Amino acid sequence: MALAAAAATAQDAPRPEPTAVARPTEAAKAPPIEKLKLPAGFKVSVFAHPVPNARSLVLSSKGTLFVGSRGARKVYAVRDSNGDGTADSILTIASGLNSPNGVAVKDGALYVGEKTRIIRYDGIEEALEKPPAPVVVSEGHPDGKQHGHKHMRFGPDGWLYFGIGAPCNICDHEKDEPRFASIMRMTADGKTLELYASGVRNTVGFDWHPQTKELWFTDNGRDWLTDEYNKIPADELNHAPKKGMHFGYPFCHQGDLADPGPEVTAAKDACSRYTPPAVKLDPHVAALGMKFYTGEMFPAEYRNVIFIAEHGSWNRSPEAGHTGHRVVMARPDKEGAARYEPFLTGFLENNQAWGRPVDTLVMPDGSMLVSDDKAGAIYRITYGK
Repeated sequence: MALAAAAATAQDAPRPEPTAVARPTEAAKAPPIEKLKLPAGFKVSVFAHPVPNARSLVLSSKGTLFVGSRGARKVYAVRDSNGDGTADSILTIASGLNSPNGVAVKDGALYVGEKTRIIRYDGIEEALEKPPAPVVVSEGHPDGKQHGHKHMRFGPDGWLYFGIGAPCNICDHEKDEPRFASIMRMTADGKTLELYASGVRNTVGFDWHPQTKELWFTDNGRDWLTDEYNKIPADELNHAPKKGMHFGYPFCHQGDLADPGPEVTAAKDACSRYTPPAVKLDPHVAALGMKFYTGEMFPAEYRNVIFIAEHGSWNRSPEAGHTGHRVVMARPDKEGAARYEPFLTGFLENNQAWGRPVDTLVMPDGSMLVSDDKAGAIYRITYGK
């Protein structure tokens, strides 16, 4: 499937309104990181705060951390100029955007994913104090509504990949709009746009294996499948090594559970027709950002492990208790408990969440950043220091 998208200068795009915060950790009450827990030898600190509604993370070649948001409608530029592991400046470089969750960088430009379009800020790092007007790279995307918050990244092939979620909890969307519940990709200039993977209810995180260069992504399972405190279906970690694969939504969930209807009509053998997940995650953890660990700071056994930010459940009863609200590790090549285990925990207290992880990012020094849209913070995880 190929679609054309002409690039044009945005006439109606909101003008950026840069705002500096000199010492972010002094500007608001810091999150209670003393409640967080990690394996022995690891430490967590506040890298940047406040960063209201901090979501997707991307690091430029010049060391600027760009941060998307959702409800805040802003994009931030965060700098640690002296390299001490704590941000010394936060700039709001764009505001008034339509859920600018997705951020990506290429050739000195910042790409921002809004719900129905992708825009680009050229030469952004030379103009952080006074960003240029954005250029519209691709527009006319269908609005995934509650699942329309784009996550996007440039792949090893140079294409920009992004998700478009289903516009519902459960519905048969493919007849009318095949771009819903998919992963799309486009050339950097936006002139060629195509469907890469289908049957993906809502992905807000993906990465490529550092050796095979194959795509892996998280996907959120449907809600309200049972009355038993929404214990099924599982969220998913999926593997998409080639274009054209279908991962089951809306007919099959977690690889082995056909949807019972009545919103959609699934064949009894529906699950035999689609690609199952590589790893079943816990139900309703809201698995979002994920990265392979490619640094050298963590011990060798963490190399190429997938770190997933689990944003946390929203519709679980007090009796069942919340799930997620943590960062986990996934090792698809392992069996048993070692295949999927917690890494950073402590965001839940008395079944109430004070923080909600969204994305992970491996830094050049091997440390890892984790964004938290509830606490409006970015954390830094180190080992042995």
